Amino acid sequence: MKICWVQTLFIAVVIILGTGQLLSACGQKGPLYLPDDTPKPAKKAEKK
Repeated sequence: MKICWVQTLFIAVVIILGTGQLLSACGQKGPLYLPDDTPKPAKKAEKK
């Protein structure tokens, strides 16, 4: 069975668009940074 060049072009476009969607749709917004290793101590609530 011979594959038509249109089918090859269609498959290539689908792969390129799908890869672009995967790379751009990570959902991370804002600056990318690693958080500090030591967490800040939580403030204790004072009792009255």
